Amino acid sequence: MRPLLLAVALLPFAAQAHDEHEHGSLGKHEHGVAQLNAALDGKTLELELDSPAMNLVGFEHAATSAADKATVATTQAQLKQPLQLVKLPASAQCSVQSVELSSPLFGDAPEADDHDHDEHEGHQHADIHAHYQLTCAQPQELATLDFAPLFKRFPTTQKIQVQLIGPSGQQGAELTAANPTLNF
Repeated sequence: MRPLLLAVALLPFAAQAHDEHEHGSLGKHEHGVAQLNAALDGKTLELELDSPAMNLVGFEHAATSAADKATVATTQAQLKQPLQLVKLPASAQCSVQSVELSSPLFGDAPEADDHDHDEHEGHQHADIHAHYQLTCAQPQELATLDFAPLFKRFPTTQKIQVQLIGPSGQQGAELTAANPTLNF
């Protein structure tokens, strides 16, 4: 599924999330909470994860110290391995086709923005966006996606709000470390 098609398909959910953000119940940038869009189209499984950097690296400021730079590099390396973060049924025979990561912490923002954020450190917000495209030889075997490895690797992620488009249509779900399984 093309990202544009995914965006159009999920537009009603984005509007709902925006409305909820306006009313203060489900802010887009809420520490401990990540957003996941998942879509299965034929043999293609797309996953888009948006998370405050705080959930994944433990801070949102520009990495200037050696320790912070090492944390960002380690997190980036972990996020580049989606099959280490989500457990898929082996019988689905899924393989990673592409991984795209973006975040101001990865150097994706202009330097001027980083400087502005440093001046307003108490008010800055940095997100990490991961887009994964997988091909599954047996997509009908994708009955569940288990996010327990992601919760274990990034324990400050308390919940993931999911919008899923699959063979059964669109659905929403909320995953936690205690309930990490997404059912198609």
